[in-house]
Amino acid sequence: MTDAPGDWDPTAYLRFAGERGRPFADLLAQVGAVDPAVVVDLGCGDGSATATLLRRWPRAAVTGVDSSASMLAAAAEHAVPGRLTFALDDVSDWQPAGPVDVLLSNAVLHWVPGHAGLLRRWAGQLAPGGWLAFQVPGNWRAPTHALLAELCRSPRWAPRLADAAPDPGAVLEPAGYLDVLTGAGLAADVWETTYLHVLTGEDPVLRWVGGTVLRPALARLDGQEAEDFTAQYAGALHRAYPQRDDGTTVLPFRRLFAVGHRAG
Repeated sequence: MTDAPGDWDPTAYLRFAGERGRPFADLLAQVGAVDPAVVVDLGCGDGSATATLLRRWPRAAVTGVDSSASMLAAAAEHAVPGRLTFALDDVSDWQPAGPVDVLLSNAVLHWVPGHAGLLRRWAGQLAPGGWLAFQVPGNWRAPTHALLAELCRSPRWAPRLADAAPDPGAVLEPAGYLDVLTGAGLAADVWETTYLHVLTGEDPVLRWVGGTVLRPALARLDGQEAEDFTAQYAGALHRAYPQRDDGTTVLPFRRLFAVGHRAG
């Protein structure tokens, strides 16, 4: 994770760990590396997903990189000397010590403006036969994001929050990522999936976004202002995502996936 205001709260982010973990597994399933020596997970968060890479590639040296000190503190419990290490760095600035066999980035690049150029740089850092795989949210025009952007730009909140509104241009469309990867000399596989997350409890959609897209806005507000803003947003979410008769709430969530492979 990178470039979002403030440090991350692992507890809030991992409240829906199962739902958030599935895209990582779906992305990894399309990476065809057999026995890589160097594997890097950029934006590794709390390291729980990164740790699964040790089972996939038992002989690899795996490094997780993240800009959040609190996330890395949680990741430390997964460290395995000589096999799985973690480093504090911003993914925009990170440089490998040498060619990388597998470079992964899960739900990070939407925090990095202009990340097409970063992807080209990463592609150039792959070893022959190397793999670059990433996943980003593709729901920037969904009600979760559109309603938040509308509220941030409303008369009451615009002076404080207009530039904290979610940006629909934060990610490319699938064809854009295909062009970036093939233009960087990689064979590319790009696709999208819409997950229907069945959530339970009170204000489940608000709790979902509270660990991600809502953070930049709340980071600028204190006390009663934060409560008022959250209450307005919660009301809009209730109308957009009504509770079903069985007490659950369905949150459709579109994600974009891309895997690139350098010829060996």
